[in-house]
Amino acid sequence: MGHQAEKVDTVVIGGGQAGLASGYYLRKRKIDFVILDAGDRVGDAWRNRWDSLRAFTPARFDGLPGLRFPAPATSYPTKDEIADYLDAYARRFKLPVQNGCRVTKLSRSGDGFLVSTGKGDIQARNVVVAMSNHQRPRIPAFAAGLSPEIVQLHSCDYRNPDVLREGGVLVVGAANSGCEIALDCVKSHRTWLSGRHPGHIPFRIENWFGRNIGVPFVIGFLFHRILSVDSPIGRKQRSSFIGSVGPNVRIKPRDIRDAAIETAPRTVGVKDGRPVLEDGRVPDVTNVIWCTGYRPDFSWIDLPVFGDEKEPYEPVHDRGVVENEPGLYFVGLFFLRSITSSFLKGVGRDAKYVVKSLKARRRQGP
Repeated sequence: MGHQAEKVDTVVIGGGQAGLASGYYLRKRKIDFVILDAGDRVGDAWRNRWDSLRAFTPARFDGLPGLRFPAPATSYPTKDEIADYLDAYARRFKLPVQNGCRVTKLSRSGDGFLVSTGKGDIQARNVVVAMSNHQRPRIPAFAAGLSPEIVQLHSCDYRNPDVLREGGVLVVGAANSGCEIALDCVKSHRTWLSGRHPGHIPFRIENWFGRNIGVPFVIGFLFHRILSVDSPIGRKQRSSFIGSVGPNVRIKPRDIRDAAIETAPRTVGVKDGRPVLEDGRVPDVTNVIWCTGYRPDFSWIDLPVFGDEKEPYEPVHDRGVVENEPGLYFVGLFFLRSITSSFLKGVGRDAKYVVKSLKARRRQGP
């Protein structure tokens, strides 16, 4: 006889900032819930990134509901400081996070849902999928043709130059992660930065203007309020932002030139086991770091909640509420409500709205 599924009113899938903010509001409304997270420890999504990574937003915008970020308001926290803050947040509000618990399938079960995990099944009346769109590393198919002598890493696996071989480094992708990792590598390796420059914001985020005027205006007003589904311009621009590469925030082209990083066109293939650039050049490198982004992976959701051919992996929702699958919600997606929806700044507002909708549905009955 099989094991009987555990029963919980609400399951939150994902224990990052979106899942913790959702848990905060579920706790406030006295709803029985559990947070499932595949990581070994709360904050691992931040903790397991490259060593020099810092947030693009100052600490004043990095706190979750109920607990300010413990740093000077205009400072830019390191990735480890953010990870430790998330861990402390979960403990501060006694959020029931089950780490090391990966969800393998989400399906319907009567009026509720069946959440299948490596540790057993859970029946839930409501499910909050608290994850970003960026889950599976994106690496071009031709990467398989590179010589085994070349070290290949995706940006999610890069930590510092110590993991590289002696010799040149080709960083593929010139957006935020590519520029920052190239600046890290060039301290000890000859470095090429391959790809189209996506543009950059017109000020330095670390100077007085950036900390006190530029970033507060962009994050607190433009991204949080104007570029939102609550405004006509936000609704009009939303589809063009989804899937696009944003401008570089911290790094300017001058920084790349001053660091003696060699810029190069796109990497388009492999020749004799070596990467080939769009202009036909074959850089002499022993390392390739793919800063080529991520793709969604909601393949484990066995429910008809996804969009058309234009956006096949984008769940159809209204501010995180999936109307055609009552009881299913999303938090943490890019531009779920505004550009800040995937930021520490925005997940609290979205989580509050979703939990309010969830609570109203519980009062109405299934």
